[in-house]
Amino acid sequence: MQKPQFKSALIVGTGPGLSASLARLFAENGLKVALAARSTDKLAALAAETGAALHACNAADASEVARLFEAVDKAQGAPDVVIYNASARVRGALIDLNPDDVKRAVEISAFGGFLVSQQAARRMLPKAHGAIFLTGATAGVKGFALSATFAMGKFALRGLAQSMARELSPKGIHVAHFVIDGGIRSAARPIPADNPDSLLDPDAIAQTYWDTLMQQRSAWSWEIEVRPWVEKF
Repeated sequence: MQKPQFKSALIVGTGPGLSASLARLFAENGLKVALAARSTDKLAALAAETGAALHACNAADASEVARLFEAVDKAQGAPDVVIYNASARVRGALIDLNPDDVKRAVEISAFGGFLVSQQAARRMLPKAHGAIFLTGATAGVKGFALSATFAMGKFALRGLAQSMARELSPKGIHVAHFVIDGGIRSAARPIPADNPDSLLDPDAIAQTYWDTLMQQRSAWSWEIEVRPWVEKF
């Protein structure tokens, strides 16, 4: 069977971990890549490596998200793969949380996902083609103590993905939500010597995204869970 064809990817909420692995993998497979983050100062090396265009964007601001998509449209054509990786945490006891901080975190984790998905869908629907992938977390299916804010944002993002999948999949747009159930290794989170398999490899996660992107539409997945084989769940 013929593989789905994609030409342009936009990754929103780019950092040095999973997003960087996705950017490299997409570029290796011939996609034009655009990277968006609130601050792009630390992304220059990744952009040079992948040939990606950099865009500064506050994902929780509707006007900035609209301008982001307009800029990507002009630079490399409307993206037919859009990935939302942005999130924010405010940890603490419920009674001590600052309401403004909580609101801001939920806006980044969930409302930004809506704004980005809306702009993506507007471009994909006329072509009946495209993929919108949302990056979730354990907190989206299981709320932990002292982590109400993150759970609120990730539960909302998961609900958004499920609703969009039911609405948009019959119209040719593949919507998928990825539950990242475990920590992702990085320079800031190195592999512990006494438990080398306890952290997720960002390159391995990126490959799972790619495999999902390559699914034939007769067997699309709307949700994928990934976790280290030693992770308890």
